[in-house]
Amino acid sequence: MSELKWYVLKAISGQENKVKNYIETEIKRLGFDQYVTQVVIPMEKVIQIRNGKKVPKERPYYPGYLMIEAELMGEIPHVIKNIPGVISFLSLTKGGDPVPMRKSEVNRMLGRMDELSEFASDVEIPYVVGENVKVIDGPFNGFNGTVEKILEDKKKIEVSVLIFGRKTPMELSYMQVEKV
Repeated sequence: MSELKWYVLKAISGQENKVKNYIETEIKRLGFDQYVTQVVIPMEKVIQIRNGKKVPKERPYYPGYLMIEAELMGEIPHVIKNIPGVISFLSLTKGGDPVPMRKSEVNRMLGRMDELSEFASDVEIPYVVGENVKVIDGPFNGFNGTVEKILEDKKKIEVSVLIFGRKTPMELSYMQVEKV
C-alpha cells in the first residue's frame, strides 16, 4: 500500500491557477484521481487600494509554487511535468527525484492558509457604537457620521450621517469608514 505524499511543484510565476486547473483536468481525464488527490496554491489575503477602495485580494504566498498531494507512481510524475506552465518538482538535485514535504511543513503551510483565510473573514469590527467616523467610500464619501449599530453577522455597521441637517442611517461595510 503506497501512500499519498505532498510535493512542491515549481511553475511559471503568475500562472499558478492555470497550472492547477490543467493538472486537475488532466488527472481527471486520465482517471488518476486516486493518485493525485489535491492541488493547492497556498494563498495569502492582502488588502489592496484600488480607486480609493480597499479590495481584498488573494495572492500566492509562494509565487511560482504549488503543493500537490499525490502518489507519484508510474506515469504520474511524467504527466504532471508535461503540463503547460509546470517547470519541475522540487528535488534535492537538478532533475532528481521529487522530494516529499515533511508532515510538519505540510501542516504549517495548510495551517497557514486556514489562518490567512480566517484572518480575512474574522477581522474584528474595529468600531464601537457612538464612535464618530468619516465615510471614505461610496456616494457619501467625505461625510462624517456616528456609529449607531454594529451588525456582526453582516460584518457591517449602521452609521447615521448628517445630510442636509437630517440624520440619515445607512449600512456600510467597516472598510468604507475610518475613525475621525
